Amino acid sequence: MSRLNEKLLGAWSSPFTNRVQMALNLKSIDYEFIEVNFYSNKSESLLKANPVHKTIPVLIHDEKPICESLIIIQYIDEAWTKNGQSILPSDPYDRAIARFWAAYIDEKWFPLLKELGKESGDETKAAIVRKIFEGVGLLEEAFVKCSKGKEFFGGDNVGYVDIVLGCFLGWIKVTESMAGLKLFDETRTPGLAGWAERFVSHNAAKDIVPEPHKLIEFYMMVQAAKASTG
Repeated sequence: MSRLNEKLLGAWSSPFTNRVQMALNLKSIDYEFIEVNFYSNKSESLLKANPVHKTIPVLIHDEKPICESLIIIQYIDEAWTKNGQSILPSDPYDRAIARFWAAYIDEKWFPLLKELGKESGDETKAAIVRKIFEGVGLLEEAFVKCSKGKEFFGGDNVGYVDIVLGCFLGWIKVTESMAGLKLFDETRTPGLAGWAERFVSHNAAKDIVPEPHKLIEFYMMVQAAKASTG
C-alpha cells in the first residue's frame, strides 16, 4: 500500500479538525488521519509540526505543515484548484463576505456556546443565551443573503461558510441538549434549520460531524479528568 502524501493531525471531537476533513472531502483528496491527544501529553509530531500554537489541526502536504483551520481550508482551495468545486467564492466581494462571516463565527459566536457551558450563574447564563440568539438571528440573515435563495451559504454547493459553521453542528446539538435550547428553529430561523439538515447529509460532512451523544460522553470524560488533576 502506497503512503499518502497528505496527513492530517487532529482529533475526531475537534470541530476545527472536522472542518478540514470536510474541505478535503469536498476536494476528493485522500489523506492519512492521525489522531492526536490535544488535552495532555501532546505528541512530538504535533509539537514539531506546530511549534508556535501547539494545537490541532495541522495538515502536512508534501512534508510541509500548514496550521490553523481557516488557513488550511484556504490552502486546500488554492493548492487543489483542479479538484472539484472552489470552496471560497470566485467573486472578490462574495469572498470577502464569506471571510467576514467565518471570522464572526469563530471569534464571536461559537465562543459564546463554550462560555455558556462553563457558566453557573443564572443571570449570567441568561445574558449569554440572549447574545447567542442575537447571533443566530444575524446568521439567519447572512444565510439568506449569501445563499441567494439556494440550499447552502455557498449557493448550489457547500462552500467556505458552510464548512466553518457546519463543523459546529454536533456541539450545537450538545448545547441544545444540555441547556434546553433550540438554536436553529424551523419557525424562527427556517433558513438555518433547513440548511443544517441538508449539510449533515452532504457527502462531505455526513461521516464527519460527530454524534451528540458521543460528544457528551467525551465532554464528561474530559471534565472528570480535569477534576481528578485538581
